[in-house]
Amino acid sequence: MEKKSLFSRPEESIAEALQDSSEQLSELIVYNDDFNTFDWVIQCFIEICNHTFEQSEQLSLLIHYKGKAVVKTDLLEVLQPMKDALVDRGLSAVIERFQAK
Repeated sequence: MEKKSLFSRPEESIAEALQDSSEQLSELIVYNDDFNTFDWVIQCFIEICNHTFEQSEQLSLLIHYKGKAVVKTDLLEVLQPMKDALVDRGLSAVIERFQAK
């Protein structure tokens, strides 16, 4: 099954895509814990979220110092398998509806 992502439409801006779509963006949030190492969290972000090493490293530091971080924003159907995979690897992850700031 092909992954459907709002971000795979380069010709549209996110705002245009949201106006044309009834689909709602969501955020994949990872929380800090006291047992996963930086290396493990970085490896998980690279393998599951397709982040670069640099992105993964920065996110792991944000999570450590701020307590949580949004690691990806996309459609719920795209984020759900990622969240499940992160949880299966021992990370504390949730999905919340995107809140425009």
